[in-house]
Amino acid sequence: QVQLVESGGGLVQAGGSLRLSCAAPGLIFSIYAMGWFRQAPGKEREFVAAISSSGRSTSYADAVKGRFTGSRDNAKNTVYLQMNSLKPEDTAVYYCAADRHYPITSSYGMDYWGKGTLVTVSS
Repeated sequence: QVQLVESGGGLVQAGGSLRLSCAAPGLIFSIYAMGWFRQAPGKEREFVAAISSSGRSTSYADAVKGRFTGSRDNAKNTVYLQMNSLKPEDTAVYYCAADRHYPITSSYGMDYWGKGTLVTVSS
């Protein structure tokens, strides 16, 4: 059973930065595209960012484009989400997920998920 493990969430003031990490022990990491999703209270889970298996291609939701950057280190089986210029509306539980296929635009059909890490942005 593959379990992704997110870390790096926390409380930050608006305008601040956080870096989320997602470790994937036990996964043949280099063949999986990775996605970041988030779910705010009372809202559906939404796509945030995705990165191809090689790391050469990335995509972002319009709401985070220019502020968030995805990257990965295949040698460490880890994917990252650098979040800058955070806004209160970025407050959510952030999840990483793995899928064999890229691009990733939806949470449906992802192969593996983490349990999430909470990001809270205060105004």
